[in-house]
Amino acid sequence: MIRLSRRRLALAGAATVLAAPAFAQQRQARSYVLTTATTGGVFYPVGVAIATLTKVRLQASQGLDLSAISSAGSSENVKLLRENQAQFAILTGLVAQFARQGSGPFQQDGPQNNLRGLLPLWWNYDQFVVDRRLAPTGRIGDLANLYGRKYSMGARGSGLETHHRWLFPNLGLQTDRFDLVYLGYGPTAEALQNGTIQGGNFQAGLPTGSLTQLMASAGDRMRFLEFNEEDVAKANGGGSLLFLGTIPANTYPNQPQPWKTARLSNYLACNAAVPEQDVYLIVKTIFENLPFLNNIHAATREIDLQDAASGGPLPLHPGAIRYYRERGLTIPPAMIPG
Repeated sequence: MIRLSRRRLALAGAATVLAAPAFAQQRQARSYVLTTATTGGVFYPVGVAIATLTKVRLQASQGLDLSAISSAGSSENVKLLRENQAQFAILTGLVAQFARQGSGPFQQDGPQNNLRGLLPLWWNYDQFVVDRRLAPTGRIGDLANLYGRKYSMGARGSGLETHHRWLFPNLGLQTDRFDLVYLGYGPTAEALQNGTIQGGNFQAGLPTGSLTQLMASAGDRMRFLEFNEEDVAKANGGGSLLFLGTIPANTYPNQPQPWKTARLSNYLACNAAVPEQDVYLIVKTIFENLPFLNNIHAATREIDLQDAASGGPLPLHPGAIRYYRERGLTIPPAMIPG
């Protein structure tokens, strides 16, 4: 979770920036917060990479600073953007869709009209791992064998918890029949290794650090659960967010074979009130320095300019639209804010 002192600083700094006239913004330092997720997944290290790149390329020349912080995950990130305690966030596609519609966990809050998209980042792979003794087929349906046993839903308020609560009913799984625990990626890996829980999902980009550690220390006692096309269609519940993907062999220790599973995209988003020029500079800097990001985390190798305007759950920020049009991309009308 985020320290209150960081939140107060973020709120105060952002309020100053967002309220300042355009001519003043060009002369003053602007400091923004990028909220990510728990430290054991991929959101946090990629967020740190983007923030570091922004500092290196834009702080001295443009007075633009970005700091990455950990959080409970996507669902909390939407709240932090709404309250202006963060101005940028990494969101799963599912949470971004729910937030825009005001559905799922955001039914009481209504549509989050302050959200704007910047770019798709990388694929999040469902990485269901369970006690080998409870997975005779190795298919996702084996999760039913964990009824009455401890299963990690992810940290409370995380995108992973939201994903589980959407996915399980689509798969015909009864969520209330599991003995649910709420742990981040690192604690989930530790609990599986210690045998205090029997299953969890490390939904993230590749490779996921906490899952690497688990498979290195207890891989012989774990089994991955796979999806096929039929499973993915069922999991989508009539929608089209999920796709079948393959995790290459040896991505993790004790994983000699490719692993077929469901995947969906993650997005870099921001508050609509962030000035156009600042968003433009950050998006431009990301695409012009992809090797820098690639050297920090492998998941960033999936960032592709051609995917940037191909569609997404959020309307694009005008600063992102400006950059993509400069690069010759056509923006679908549905992605232009009304």
